[in-house]
Amino acid sequence: MNREKLTNYDVIIRPILTEKSHKMMSNGKYVFEVSPLANKNQIREAIEEIFNVKVEKVNVVNVKPKPKRRGIFVGKSRRWKKAIVTLREGYVIKELMPEI
Repeated sequence: MNREKLTNYDVIIRPILTEKSHKMMSNGKYVFEVSPLANKNQIREAIEEIFNVKVEKVNVVNVKPKPKRRGIFVGKSRRWKKAIVTLREGYVIKELMPEI
């Protein structure tokens, strides 16, 4: 896929919901797995349109593959791209908040 032809739903693959990401949600930061072809501007636009919020900052991390071994077979896990999105003050993504 070309960068120009990525739709908003192609850019955001899934949210990352771990203990660490739940702690970050209280500070207004949300973690997503994103397309390796997406840049920060595309990620910002996709989050703002899909969840109807305002994004303050986007940080991107390329997660490197780790070596894996199963018996005599050696390989690597997949590489992927992670985005940490900081929302503006007063905005919350209700779909990702844990039920309290």
